[in-house]
Amino acid sequence: MRYHQPIFNVPNSVLALIAIFIAVHIVRQMLPVDQEEWLTVAMAFVPARYSGYAAELPGGEIASITSFLTHMLVHGDVTHLMFNSAWFLAFGGAIALRIGGPRFLAFTAFTGVIGALTFLAFHFGELVPVVGASGAVSGMMGGVMRFLFSAIDRHNFAALREAPHSVPLMSLNQALTDKRVIAVTAIWLLLNALSVLGIPGVDSGGGIAWEAHVGGYAAGFLCFGFFDNRAPTSRPRPYLVN
Repeated sequence: MRYHQPIFNVPNSVLALIAIFIAVHIVRQMLPVDQEEWLTVAMAFVPARYSGYAAELPGGEIASITSFLTHMLVHGDVTHLMFNSAWFLAFGGAIALRIGGPRFLAFTAFTGVIGALTFLAFHFGELVPVVGASGAVSGMMGGVMRFLFSAIDRHNFAALREAPHSVPLMSLNQALTDKRVIAVTAIWLLLNALSVLGIPGVDSGGGIAWEAHVGGYAAGFLCFGFFDNRAPTSRPRPYLVN
C-alpha cells in the first residue's frame, strides 16, 4: 500500500522563514518613516559599505557582515513579499523536504550570500540598497533543477512532494548537458533580461537586482550536491541516447 503525504506538506523551516519575512515587514510598517528607512538600509545589502562608507551608513561597520543575511529578510512591498514567499513554498519546500531543515537553512544562506557577492562584483562602491530573498529563491530553483527531471523521467512527479529525498540527483555533467535543464535556465535568464529592459508585464516597476538572481541560481545549481551528498545519484541508462 502506497503512503501519501498530505497535499500541503510544507516543512517547518520554510514556514519559519516566511513567518520572519512577514514579521519584519509588519514591524517596518509600524515604525515612523524615518525609523523605517533607517532599519531598511541597516538590513539592506549596500555595496558602498565595502568602499569606505560603512561607518556613515545605517547599521555601521557591523552591517557590513550582517547585511549578507539580513537583506534577505526585508522586502520592498507586499507584492515583493508575496512573490518571494510563494516561490519559497514552491522550491524551498522541495529542497527542505529533501535535505532537512538545517541543511536547507545553510543552503538558503549560502545562495543568498553568493547572490549578494555577485551583485557587489557588478556594483562595487555604489549606494544601491538591495533587499529581498530573490537570490536565495533563485538558488533553490537552481538546486531543484538537479533532481526535477529525474522525477519526471521516472513518471513520479508526486515524489517531489511525497519523498523528494528518494529522487536521484543528476550529476553536474548530466545537468549541464540535459536539454530540458538548459531550456528552463535559458527561459529564466531571458525573463531576468526582460525585467532589466523594463518590458511591460515583466518588470513590476522597482529595480531588479538581476545579478543577485544569476549568482544565486548558479550557486544553487552548481553546488547543490555539496548539501545533498547522501542522496542517490542518477546514472545514465544504457538504452537512452541523445
